[in-house]
Amino acid sequence: MPLSPPPPREKLHTRTLVIEGYRRADGLFDIEARLTDTKSYGFANADRGRIEAGEPLHGMLMRLTIDAEMRVVACEANTEFAPYAICPAITPNFAALAGLRIGPGWMRAVRDRVGGVKGCTHLVELLGPMATVAFQTLIVLRREVTEDESRPPALLNTCHAYAADSPVVARRWPRLAQAARAALPGGQGQTQEVLEGSADENPRDGRAAEGTANR
Repeated sequence: MPLSPPPPREKLHTRTLVIEGYRRADGLFDIEARLTDTKSYGFANADRGRIEAGEPLHGMLMRLTIDAEMRVVACEANTEFAPYAICPAITPNFAALAGLRIGPGWMRAVRDRVGGVKGCTHLVELLGPMATVAFQTLIVLRREVTEDESRPPALLNTCHAYAADSPVVARRWPRLAQAARAALPGGQGQTQEVLEGSADENPRDGRAAEGTANR
């Protein structure tokens, strides 16, 4: 269903973000992103002279190479278009992300290494959705892992669809739906604690990878 019809308006800005995941022949995975910003009008720029309508104001590329454990093996960044001539000089710093693991605390660790004056605002912004795409990409491996039924899935209660009392949970994890019903008034207690056990789990925990491809 489309959005409701808007009132008359003028388009001023377009940001295009494309992120793709690849399985490599050497067993590693590449997550590649491209960010492009354009305006619907031309304007003067001190370093580039003038940026015309439709010409990229920002054009950034990034590749994260990761292993099956979501650990960054290498990171490469490139700035093709920027408002200032000095912007591309910072891209080699993103190689410092090698060794980090995508999971809880990912963006905090990213900012420690390439945040502020050590990096580029737009390239750092890419690393959030790139982490999500990494999980989507590696779902092909996670499906081969037997689920630990002694623990509630990390996805539980992370959104409307994965609420403990939703039909999605009832279909995917019938035991949890039964536990939720048992925890209603008259049956509250330890079962509810089990259901709420994932409340503090980061949805980017490695266990959350299974199922995210269905979101």
